[in-house]
Amino acid sequence: MDARGVPLSIVASGANTHDVKRLSQTLDGIVVERPKPDEDNPQHLCADAGYVGKDARDAVTARGYTPHLRGRSQEAEEKQRLPGYKARRWVVERSHSWFNVCRKILASFEKTEASYLAPLQLAAALTCWRQTLSICG
Repeated sequence: MDARGVPLSIVASGANTHDVKRLSQTLDGIVVERPKPDEDNPQHLCADAGYVGKDARDAVTARGYTPHLRGRSQEAEEKQRLPGYKARRWVVERSHSWFNVCRKILASFEKTEASYLAPLQLAAALTCWRQTLSICG
């Protein structure tokens, strides 16, 4: 998700697969061309405590991102300690709730990953379209 909650990449996997196992695949699947990161314009990646670890940090930095890996308690602590600090986790959680509007993907009975990926991609396209409408007017 970008800062507005627009999905940039989708990877489907079983519910018993931890998200960090698909991190590299998700980052490699981003469909929007990123601006070249430099010192004046670094690319940031915010993730929750499930992505804390050497493998996740290496995957993030290898792709040119500055990692911000924090748990809920760390975000709450920084929000109290630093005036003007904005938590970023709500953007992803809000965007996931937009996907829940599509009842087909809310409870999946699909047998294959490919047959579940199609409704996910449709939900992502609808989310992009709705965000474009809200920006334009």
